[in-house]
Amino acid sequence: MAKHKVLDRFYNSDKWKTFRLGLINERGNKCSRCKQTIAISKEIIGHHKIELTPENVHDHNISLNPDLVDLVCFDCHNILHNRFGYKAEKKVYLVYGPPLAGKQAFVKRHVQRGDIIIDMDRLYSAVSMQPEYDKPDNLLMNVRGIYNQLLDNIKVRHGKWYNAWIIGGYADKYKREKVINDLGAEPIFLDVSKEECLQRLAVDEERQYRQDEWQGYIEKWFEHYVE
Repeated sequence: MAKHKVLDRFYNSDKWKTFRLGLINERGNKCSRCKQTIAISKEIIGHHKIELTPENVHDHNISLNPDLVDLVCFDCHNILHNRFGYKAEKKVYLVYGPPLAGKQAFVKRHVQRGDIIIDMDRLYSAVSMQPEYDKPDNLLMNVRGIYNQLLDNIKVRHGKWYNAWIIGGYADKYKREKVINDLGAEPIFLDVSKEECLQRLAVDEERQYRQDEWQGYIEKWFEHYVE
């Protein structure tokens, strides 16, 4: 059942019902996950890959986008939402690469509502209220402490999060492999050249007054990176 009246109205609307039946007619009556045949059409659930909220439900590029809706059975739908005792395996991803490689943008394209994201840049911003590109040196120990505590939570699968995304440079092979092994993480390397990172920096308006600082971050990463 939807948690908000605005979502209830959407799922009870003729527009959604017509859209869902159109998908069933086009794709057939099989669950897209387990491939089980679902004999009764009302038991075929239209699952939104991007969870609907009162803020995005009126954006039909999300709520009525066939590319963002799967047809699934009740069991698979409960697994997707960790409901009624069904629990999907928590997955952990380590997204790493040089500064300005696009790590945050990559995670934003793949994350789902309810996932946990651990990112030094965002932690700096959270504790300092400064822009993400401004990292006060005197807060490093505090931010690193929060970061490591969150990694420990991920290691023991503490909390009700779905998947975990760890964002960082991780140029050091030993530190990278330790995180991968300790957390059972799947590594995702954004293989972007130094030249491309520097080109992105040159046109980054947010960092226009910190060009030298961020060029140093980029140069340092490539100096220390080991595959």
